[in-house]
Amino acid sequence: MTTRMRGEIAEQPAALRATLDALLPRTAEVAAVAGDTRQLLFIARGTSDNAAVYGRYLIEARAGRMASMAAPSIATTYRRRLDLRGVLAVGLSQSGRTEEIVETLQWARDCGARTVAVTNGGEGSPLAQAADLALCTLAGEEKAVPATKTYTTQLAALAVLALGLGADVDADDLRRVPDAVERLIADPGDLDAVVEGLADKPGVVVSGRGMAFSTALELALKLKEACYLHAMGLSYADLLHGPIAVVDADTPAILVAAGEGPTLAGTVALARRVTEAGASAFGVGGGAELAGASTAALNGPDLPEWVAPMGLIVPGQLLTEALARRLGIDPDAPRGLNKVTQTD
Repeated sequence: MTTRMRGEIAEQPAALRATLDALLPRTAEVAAVAGDTRQLLFIARGTSDNAAVYGRYLIEARAGRMASMAAPSIATTYRRRLDLRGVLAVGLSQSGRTEEIVETLQWARDCGARTVAVTNGGEGSPLAQAADLALCTLAGEEKAVPATKTYTTQLAALAVLALGLGADVDADDLRRVPDAVERLIADPGDLDAVVEGLADKPGVVVSGRGMAFSTALELALKLKEACYLHAMGLSYADLLHGPIAVVDADTPAILVAAGEGPTLAGTVALARRVTEAGASAFGVGGGAELAGASTAALNGPDLPEWVAPMGLIVPGQLLTEALARRLGIDPDAPRGLNKVTQTD
C-alpha cells in the first residue's frame, strides 16, 4: 500500500530546495521589517506550534533575542489589548486560513507589533495578507492530513528568519538540508524494529531537549494523530522531574537528539537509564552514541545542531506512516481530523 503521506514525505527534498531558493535571498527584507524590534512572539497552533518551538530556541540560542509563544485566546477570547511595541509577531499556519491565527496576527499588529507570516498558503492567503512580510513556503499541495512537507518547509522559513535577524550561523548549512533529508528517506535506520517495538504498546513518551524539543513534540503529535497512541512529548528535563515514572515495559521512550550539541550527552544518559530500568528506548539521531545506548535506533541527519530538526523529524514521519499501516490505520485520513482546523 502506497499512502499519500509516504509520497509527501518523499517530496520533502524538492520542497525544501524550492523554499530555500525562494526565501534565502529575502533575509534583507526580514531585517528591514524587524527594524528595532527587541523580541519575538510566535502565534501558531498544532504542528505549526511545534515549528514555532524550533523558532523560539533558534532565535534565543543563535540570534540573541528573547522569543515567546503567544496565547491566541488572549486576543480572540479574552480580547485584551497588550503593549506590543518593539515586538516582531510571527504567525504560522500551513494553510494561511486558520481564522484564529489570522485574527491574532492582526491583533498583534493593532497592538503595535511588526508582523511576519509563515505559510504554505501563498501570498493571497488571509495570513499573508495580514502581515507586513510573508515568507511563503513552496511545499506544494499537501493532501494527507498529517503534515510532513509543510512542517519541514516551515522550519526552513524560520531558519531564514533567524538569518535575517543576524543569527550567528552559516547559511551554507541550510543548503545541505535537502540532500541530508534525501539520505534519511533512503535509509532511515532500523525502522522495522522500532515499528515492531511500538506495535503492541498503548503509549509512548517522546523526549528531546533544546533544538530537538520541537521534533519530540511533533513526533508525539504525529503518533497521536495517525497511530492513535497516547504519546507524550516532553523535554527530557521535564521528563526527569517526575513523568519518567510512566516509562516501563508497556510505555517505551523515543529519544531525539542531533548528532552534536550540548543536549546530546543528557539524551544518551537518559537512554541508558530507560534501558537499565527494563524499558525500551528508541533513538532518533544522536549518532553512534545514542544508537549504542538504545534498544533500536533511527538515523539522524549529518547536519549541525541548528538545522538538524529539519532532518530529525523525517525518520519519525516514516515511523508514523509505517506504524499506522502496521496497526491497520489509514495514515492519510485519521479519524476526527481535517486538513484545516478552525478554533474559536
